[in-house]
Amino acid sequence: MTPPLHLSLAGQAVDVLREQVLTGEIPPGSRVNEVEVAQKLGISRGPLREAIRHLASEGLLTLVPHRGAFVPDASPDDVRALFELRTALECAAAELAASRRTDVDLVRLHEVCAASRSNYHAGQPFPYRLDLAFHQTLLDAARSPYIAEQVRLVQQRVVLLRSALEDDPPHQHASMDDHDELVRAIEDGDAARASTVMRRHLSRVCAQMLTSLNH
Repeated sequence: MTPPLHLSLAGQAVDVLREQVLTGEIPPGSRVNEVEVAQKLGISRGPLREAIRHLASEGLLTLVPHRGAFVPDASPDDVRALFELRTALECAAAELAASRRTDVDLVRLHEVCAASRSNYHAGQPFPYRLDLAFHQTLLDAARSPYIAEQVRLVQQRVVLLRSALEDDPPHQHASMDDHDELVRAIEDGDAARASTVMRRHLSRVCAQMLTSLNH
């Protein structure tokens, strides 16, 4: 019996390769060196190619015939299209979270916000994991698995595009303020305000990314 992907060598390669792509270790525009990656992971190229096909299905890699797999470059049109979809999905999730959240959800949201502040004040960059952790915790509170799955795929692609951009401390601070305001709206059970704050937050993030791309 073939093991599930997440238990197989290919599944392990997916996790490692995804991390390398999302952190910018393999930068946008670069080709995935199959020999080098396979040697680093200690696996054959067969499982690695399966992992590459999986990440291509998620939009994190682009397969070019006779040339191999490449990390996609960001373009303004890509950014706008991704944020159009992300806004539609995450505004709906914010509304649902405001009406479905539990006390445990609120504790977790506050914890992620506090961890982000702690990292920021310690002079550390605002890592993508903490940003994703906040949005994932909000999605957990929304209790809508189909929305959550689609948001996860879109968020990964946004993180990929951001990996090539420089850190922007004022933007990071504003994002943490947005997260705090979102938590307050969800805590108050105010679905309309939660949606409005999420829309404003994502609009600002999109604008910041577009500005960075043009520099």
